[in-house]
Amino acid sequence: MLKISRLTDYGTMILVYLASRRDRLCPASDVAQDTKLALPTVQKLLKELAKSDLVESVRGSDGGYRLARAAEDISAADILDALEGPLAITECSADTSSCELESSCNVGSAWQRINTAIRNSLADISLAEMRTPPGEFPLVYSVRNSLSSKSADNTQR
Repeated sequence: MLKISRLTDYGTMILVYLASRRDRLCPASDVAQDTKLALPTVQKLLKELAKSDLVESVRGSDGGYRLARAAEDISAADILDALEGPLAITECSADTSSCELESSCNVGSAWQRINTAIRNSLADISLAEMRTPPGEFPLVYSVRNSLSSKSADNTQR
């Protein structure tokens, strides 16, 4: 299964939270309280996001964190790169591939194309869109509901 880590999910929650604060400095304690995440986790993620230039940190009594650039200019790919590293669904689709079978593999180029397509899709979705998703984002709920309906139909027969 292709799945992002829980920390990346939490990091995205933090970025969405900061995006909704519109350049206001937010102390880590406020971020933790409002997102319901543990303070040490929030602090760790904010440091990682600051290292990747997605978030900026201001020290001092009135300090805190805010987005380093507009939410429209931060993509899902940027977030994954910052918290997971570059996307590579297979060894041969990584920038630094070290697969000994690469020269004789007949599916490697297909995986590279798939990796590129996923990467491009992630690059096309901004943090602003994640904050206020358009109507097509709840697709998973529609699929789950239709599957539940089919299961209910089968049990009634």
